[in-house]
Amino acid sequence: MTRGFSRLALVLGLLSCIGPFAVDLYLPALPQITAGLGTTASAAQMTFTAYFLAFGLAQLIYGPMADWLGRKRPVYAGLAVFIAGSAICALAPDIHWLVFGRFVQALGAAAAMVIPRAIVRDMHTGTQATQLMALVMLVISISPMLAPLTGSAIIAAGSWRFLFVALGLAAALAMALTAWQLPETLPPERRVPLRPKAILGGCLDLMRDARFLGLTMTGGFGMASFFVFIGAASFVYTGHYGMSPVGFSLAFALNAIGFFGTSQLAAGLGRKHGMARVAFLAVTGFALCNGVLVALVAFGFDALGVVMAFLFLGNACLGLVIAPTMVMALDDHGENAGLASSLGGTLQMLAGALMLVLASPFFDGSVLPMVGAIALCSVLSLAFAALTLGPDLKNSAPA
Repeated sequence: MTRGFSRLALVLGLLSCIGPFAVDLYLPALPQITAGLGTTASAAQMTFTAYFLAFGLAQLIYGPMADWLGRKRPVYAGLAVFIAGSAICALAPDIHWLVFGRFVQALGAAAAMVIPRAIVRDMHTGTQATQLMALVMLVISISPMLAPLTGSAIIAAGSWRFLFVALGLAAALAMALTAWQLPETLPPERRVPLRPKAILGGCLDLMRDARFLGLTMTGGFGMASFFVFIGAASFVYTGHYGMSPVGFSLAFALNAIGFFGTSQLAAGLGRKHGMARVAFLAVTGFALCNGVLVALVAFGFDALGVVMAFLFLGNACLGLVIAPTMVMALDDHGENAGLASSLGGTLQMLAGALMLVLASPFFDGSVLPMVGAIALCSVLSLAFAALTLGPDLKNSAPA
């Protein structure tokens, strides 16, 4: 692995952290925000739904922009919008303004997620792209491991509003990092003019590509399970189990360690066994872990240690699903990697937002609704994997 390869992974990973960091940083403060704004837990969870919805829809904008203007200029625009959204959140007088601010934040954060994926596809394909994507995900892993602890420290020292000041400063630093360290990977001769009719046609072509759609939704419902966890976990861990904000932050970080730790094995296992086989076996393990967990909780075995252990194992399996399915979905679409990346990201975010909307009315602070919704996501992910990767596995099976 060259030094330049590692440096690129570091820069792309830090840039991609902006979106997840904006979610993870304020998780420990959610009960305080709910009380401080005089609202309900269901209303507070709308800040997640609004964020994921805007995050998904905005990717449809930044992908074509990145194919038209190059990779760097849309990043600058997105980070500027994110900073504006952070200011709205910091000054929000009520929950409605906070939801709006989160929506604006996500409109900007989408640029920092979709464009790095297109940059990876600009430079590499196959197992090399999987290795680079895994390294990017390793850098992103600092968000769920450190952001909740950082958020706990900030709210202990002052108001939860300071969380959004910190996010604005982080976006400003990301803008400087982009200017100084990120190369422009799409030269002018490869850029595609912004033609709405062509974009719509490209989206329809991608939606008719069963393999692209199946791989995207395999990863999408896997990610949706994590969105469900994000929306419910702070209330379950602090309310049902009585954990402190710091304790919740550590429990949250445990899942991230499982997910991002195994993601580093994806490229090596993919080279040895084939990415399709690795992804399918991993998503099967993901569904089994969550199925066993929901059964145990339904029968009364909802001890904190049991829940944490099975969530850790499930997320460890999920770490071998997201990067391979993302890479395989883009492999056949190098000529419009930006559009494919943005549409894939949009579909995945919409899947997460949909699951959160459907599950939120059942969230009552107990464990069963949370793990039940996570198990449903894992079953849907497995179903898409079976339909998409089943033929690959059958064709590659020894005679």
